[in-house]
Amino acid sequence: MDYLKQAASVPHEMTSTTFDIPGYQVVQSLGVVRGVVVRSRSMFGTLGAMLQTVRGGNISMFTELAERAREQAFDTMLMQADMAGGNAVIGVRYDANEMMQGVTEVLCYGTAVVVESNDRLLE
Repeated sequence: MDYLKQAASVPHEMTSTTFDIPGYQVVQSLGVVRGVVVRSRSMFGTLGAMLQTVRGGNISMFTELAERAREQAFDTMLMQADMAGGNAVIGVRYDANEMMQGVTEVLCYGTAVVVESNDRLLE
C-alpha cells in the first residue's frame, strides 16, 4: 500500500526494536500504535508453493507473501504513529496468528513517541 508510505511522515530509520533511538531522547510517549493485516493465500499461490515444496528449499511465493504482509502492517503502524503526533516508534514487535486454514493475521506494534535530537537538547 504505497499510500500508507506517503501518508506517514515517520521515517523507517526512526523506528527501533529497542526502547531508544541512538542520538535522540524520548520527550513524550504517546502510547501503543499498531498495524494489522489479514491475508489469505490464493489458490494459484498455494498450488505454486506446493510445486516449490517438491524441489525443497525456500518457498519464494510464501516468502514474498509474508514480506508484503509485514511491510503493510509496519507501514500502517507508522501511519498510526504519525496520526498520534509521533515522530518515532520504539519497541517495535511483530506477531502472526493463523485465524483459519490459509488465513493469517500479521500484527506490527510499538510505542509512538516524540523524540528530539540530543544536539538540539544541548542548545
